[in-house]
Amino acid sequence: MSAADISTAKVPPVRQSPPTGPGAGTPAPRGGKSKGGAGIPWLLLAPCLLVLLLVLGYPLIRLVTLSFQKFGQPQLWGFQEAESAGLSNFTSILGDGEFWTVVLRTVLFAAGAVIVTMVLGMAIALLLQRVSGWVKVLINIVLVASWGMPIIVATAIFKWLFDADYGVLNWLLSRLPGVDMIGHNWFASGPQGLAVIMLLVVWGAVPFVVITLSAGLTQVPKELEEAARLDGAGAWGVFRYVTLPILKPIIVMLTTLSVIWDMGVFPQVYVMRNGHPEAEFQLLTTYSFDKAFVVNDYGTGSAIALVTVLLLLGVVAVYMRQMLKIGDVE
Repeated sequence: MSAADISTAKVPPVRQSPPTGPGAGTPAPRGGKSKGGAGIPWLLLAPCLLVLLLVLGYPLIRLVTLSFQKFGQPQLWGFQEAESAGLSNFTSILGDGEFWTVVLRTVLFAAGAVIVTMVLGMAIALLLQRVSGWVKVLINIVLVASWGMPIIVATAIFKWLFDADYGVLNWLLSRLPGVDMIGHNWFASGPQGLAVIMLLVVWGAVPFVVITLSAGLTQVPKELEEAARLDGAGAWGVFRYVTLPILKPIIVMLTTLSVIWDMGVFPQVYVMRNGHPEAEFQLLTTYSFDKAFVVNDYGTGSAIALVTVLLLLGVVAVYMRQMLKIGDVE
């Protein structure tokens, strides 16, 4: 081939390598999101929000309205118009020593019930991880059955168990050497009676805690537990440094829910005391009920209920703060 042929030969075009920079190969973004995309979540939530507004919105608004009014039987039957009371209902209850006694009793009752529920629930959940399959199934069936029992039925059973004349517990304790509990009245004093009611509340709350914690324990990596044991950690060390941190979000959630439920206890006290709780058995819920429907002072009863709601909102605020801290750590 001559030099002229070489100079006139066609050279194939050079293939360019694809771009490798950030954003290379992706189409240019178009102008903004599609219209209506941001409103789809709200559209999906609309039925639930509407139900919550109807079920909770109106009662809450009515509660706030009544708490600032003078509202008794004449206003209830329409003989008189409701009068504005301003802050007098709140100043009346906040300046009443009996109210603060009830608040302290409610807080102590809820704290005791929550602590016993969480400790007992955690212990049972840990034990369920170490039993055979059929035993675990049997215990779960018993837990679900007790959890599904109506509160009124459970209260009637506990009332019979602790009855002074025909109670099974007094009979069993009296069979112990040197113990005579025949005819013992567990409700003769407030602390003993509230302890019995606390056991009833714990009995109804433990199944939910056990089932939830058991589900959380299945997410604890076995490799981390084995590594902790190889490093010399005992059973308590494995639980404290491996299991407990992983279960912390679930424990915070269960504790918050338990506080809200236990501060709102009403049917257990009301039924156990035959619809007339004595002063030593009054909690915020029963105290508000008595002020509204026994004394017929609906304004004061609503004010007590509103203060209870504000206390529970404080619990919810603490819960949200803890969950946000857990999210930041993760």
